[in-house]
Amino acid sequence: MTDSSESFDVDAALAALTAQVEPLIVAHPDAVIVGVETGGAWIGRRLHDHFDLASPMCSINISFYRDDFSMVGLHPSVGPSHIPADIDGRTVILVDDVLYTGRTVRAALNELFDYGRPAAVKLAVLVDRGARELPFAPDAAGLKLDLAKGRQIKLTGPEPLRLTMR
Repeated sequence: MTDSSESFDVDAALAALTAQVEPLIVAHPDAVIVGVETGGAWIGRRLHDHFDLASPMCSINISFYRDDFSMVGLHPSVGPSHIPADIDGRTVILVDDVLYTGRTVRAALNELFDYGRPAAVKLAVLVDRGARELPFAPDAAGLKLDLAKGRQIKLTGPEPLRLTMR
């Protein structure tokens, strides 16, 4: 059996994403970065460190908000969200690794609003792979791909970060 996986340059995608997030940070210097566990939190941490933000890095676990919970069951890495920053009235930069159907974004927004009411939520993703089922679009994307429905793209890490497609 042959391995039909393909890898991508994560550093280049991360650099492109960082360049697109920079104007968001400039426009909203009090922004709070919230990474979706786990890959989005890894990317969010790198963005947070790069911009040296005053607000603490936050992460969000969306396991209980997934609309496929009854089909896939409890994920073994279910844990609490970690939102030590006050998000009320602030711009939140929601970071995820891969944007596909939009269902993760919907679940993340549900969880996020349990912690407060942001002034705005901006979406930053490492990979936008298209084929949305829900009407979400990223404000920043490091890499845009048009993948067939049967293909999967996965970020592994945190050190080193690797992006592979099957």
